[in-house]
Amino acid sequence: MALSYKARRRLSLLVLLVGLPAYIVAAVSIVSLFDRPSILVELLVYIGLGVIWAVPLKKVFKGIGQADPNAPDDEAGHS
Repeated sequence: MALSYKARRRLSLLVLLVGLPAYIVAAVSIVSLFDRPSILVELLVYIGLGVIWAVPLKKVFKGIGQADPNAPDDEAGHS
């Protein structure tokens, strides 16, 4: 079942406003449980965690910055 454009927009906003900050807090908390590695290893871990969160949500964010493809032509691009 595919989500509509409006549903994907709302879901992406929810993910960015609620999910991403929660993910950041969880990632920092989990990383802090281990002994502090070298700065390079820590940087690579945070870069990896920064990319991993977006992979499962790729379909939600795809095309969100574009005009609604289902909107009538006279309203396309006007949110």
